[in-house]
Amino acid sequence: MSKNDGPRSKRSRTAERRLVPLSVWLCSDSAPGEPEAKDRPRVAEAVCERHRQAVGRELARHLIGACTRPGGVVADVFTTSETVLVAAAEMERLGIGCVPRLPVAQHLVGRLRQDLAAGQRAAVRLRPHGPDELREALLGLEGRVDLLIAALPPYPEFGQPTGSTTGRSCPACRAEQPTLGVTQLGRFLEDARHVLAPDGHLAVITTARYEQGKLVDQALGVIQRAAQAGLTYLQHVIALRVPIEGDALVVQPGPAELAQLRRAQSAELPPVVSVHADVCLFTRAAGGAR
Repeated sequence: MSKNDGPRSKRSRTAERRLVPLSVWLCSDSAPGEPEAKDRPRVAEAVCERHRQAVGRELARHLIGACTRPGGVVADVFTTSETVLVAAAEMERLGIGCVPRLPVAQHLVGRLRQDLAAGQRAAVRLRPHGPDELREALLGLEGRVDLLIAALPPYPEFGQPTGSTTGRSCPACRAEQPTLGVTQLGRFLEDARHVLAPDGHLAVITTARYEQGKLVDQALGVIQRAAQAGLTYLQHVIALRVPIEGDALVVQPGPAELAQLRRAQSAELPPVVSVHADVCLFTRAAGGAR
């Protein structure tokens, strides 16, 4: 399946594309053996692996290219790195990041100065609002946002992060607080419908995980609540984060995963390494914003 499969846009009037229920996008930010490019965002210097993986560079470019046109508005709802904003500016879109915590905002300002020219930085806005304040964050842009990207944090019940963040060097970890509980999800989706342009898209990115021996998948609950909010579910995309070499995925575990390695005879579960993200694409249903 082509990695360019995506939702319909106004530019495809002459050859309408039909959506399939499931697509696979190749969204690895590096190929096997590929050295780090000088102009590649070096987010790993300060942002931890968990936050850096939320939306990779290639996934951001896929979403922006499939769902928007030059001059459109792209909003990153859970902004923990500059990846989406840099991709939007490089692709000639207006990028808006929701950044309610000052340490993260300070970090992002430095990264944007490093990765974008002055003219490109003029197309980036940082708003001091969280995902539960979406209307306030996008005040003045109601009904004009072409793409909302929401990478839900992998916390139990969408809310409080587990474990202590004391002493971590990652600015997103240091500033971390509960962001979007289950009770707030419905309001967030209602607000998303309000700010989206006609035919605009919401991309909700989740990663299934194990908690206490059980598989936790946020996608189903998001789809159900989005329908209640008047958003139309378009497509499920599997975004592969790792490179492919021949017919094999190239999985390179980091220090955290290597530390979990067990003896071959151990009955315990092997370490879990994230190789893909689930992307649920929604559009604003007919009838205008509520």
